[in-house]
Amino acid sequence: MLSFDEALERLLASARTVSEVRRLPTLAAAGRVLAQAQQATADAPLLDNSAMDGYALAVADVPHLASRLPVSQRIPAGSVGIPLQPGTAARIFTGAPIPAGADAVVMQELCEHADDAVLINHLPQAGEHIRRAGSDIAAGSEILPAGLRLRPQDTALAASVGIAELPVFRRLRVAVLFTGDELRMPGEPLPPGAIYNANRFLLTALLQPLGCVVRDLGQVPDDLPATRQALRAAALDNDLVLSSGGVSVGEEDHVKAAVAAEGRIEMWKIAIKPGKPLAFGQIASAGREVACIGLPGNPVSCLITFLMLVRPFLLKMQGVHPITAPSYRLRADFDWLRPDARREFLRARSHADGGVEIFANQGAAVLSSAVWGDGLIDNPPQQVIRRGDMVRFLPYSALLN
Repeated sequence: MLSFDEALERLLASARTVSEVRRLPTLAAAGRVLAQAQQATADAPLLDNSAMDGYALAVADVPHLASRLPVSQRIPAGSVGIPLQPGTAARIFTGAPIPAGADAVVMQELCEHADDAVLINHLPQAGEHIRRAGSDIAAGSEILPAGLRLRPQDTALAASVGIAELPVFRRLRVAVLFTGDELRMPGEPLPPGAIYNANRFLLTALLQPLGCVVRDLGQVPDDLPATRQALRAAALDNDLVLSSGGVSVGEEDHVKAAVAAEGRIEMWKIAIKPGKPLAFGQIASAGREVACIGLPGNPVSCLITFLMLVRPFLLKMQGVHPITAPSYRLRADFDWLRPDARREFLRARSHADGGVEIFANQGAAVLSSAVWGDGLIDNPPQQVIRRGDMVRFLPYSALLN
C-alpha cells in the first residue's frame, strides 16, 4: 500500500491544469479561478477624501475651542469643491474630495451649526479624518494573484479600481457514476438487500461548491462490460471521471479492472483509514487521457477520500493556489489507545474551549458520524492519543470549500 503522502504526491503530479481561459464580467466572476494576476489600474482612493461627515478646514484656522468659521461651500460625495477660502470651512460628506487648502476634517458631532457658520469644538490635527489618495491601493500594484478562487471581496476590489472583466479558467467538467446493483434512489421501493444511494447526493454536493460542472451519469450495473462502456462514455467530454463503489476485491467489484482495460491503473490501495481501496488511473479517449478516480462505496470512506485526496487534485486541475486546507492544534478530550497502522481520519467535534472529542463509532459506513462532527482529526499511523494531547484538527468549513 502507498502511504497517504505518497498517494497525494502522485495524484498532484499527474493533475493537468485546464488551459482554456474565459473573460467574464467582473460582476459574474465570483467563485471562478483567476487565470492571471491583476494589477490596479488606478490609485484607490483616486483623490484625498473625507472619512467622515463633517467640516473640512485648515488646522491653522482653529486656534482654540469654539472657533467660529463661515461655511463657504458644501461638498457632497461625487462632486469636487473649489479651493477653500482662508478662514472658512467646507461642509463635507463621507467620500467627498478634500478641497485644496484644507488639511483636516472635523466630524460633525464635534461641531455646532450657527446660521452660515460653524463652531469647532475640537482642536484638529493635520490629516485628521482624511483618506489619502493611493493609501489603500497604489496604481500598478498587484491586487489579486493568479490561482485565486474569487470571493465577493475580490471582485469588489477589482471593481474598485475599474477592472470590468477578469480572465478565469473554464470550469472543470466532472462525470460521476455509481456502481452497485443494490443501489436505489430515495422514493423508490427498497427490496430486501437494497440500500439507498447516499453517495450520489454526497459527491454531487461536494463537487458543486468547488465550481465543477457535474455530469451525473447515474448507476452502472455490477458487470465488467457495462462498467467499461460507462467509463468510455464518461471520458468523452470530461476532465475527470469519478466513480463510487466497485473498487475493492470482491467478485462484483469491476471498476479497477475496467480502468485497466480502458487505459491504465496508476495506484490502488492507500494506507489510510477509512478509505483504503481507491483506484486512480487514466482512460484513453479520442487520442487523449482522462483521469479516473474510483472511490470506495462506504459513505464515510467516500467522503474522507474525496476531501483528503480528490479535493486537492481538483484544485490543482483548476489552477487554484494554494491547495492546502488550514488546520488547527486542539486539545484531545478523549483517549485513542488502539491506533491503526494506517493514517487515520477520525470524525470529531470541536469545543469552544479549544478541546475536541470524537464520535464513539468510527466505522466506515457510519455516516451519522460525519453529520455529528464539524471536522476530522488527522492521526499519524500507530499514534496513540491520550486525553490532553494536542492533535491536528481539519475543520469541514475549510475542507468543503
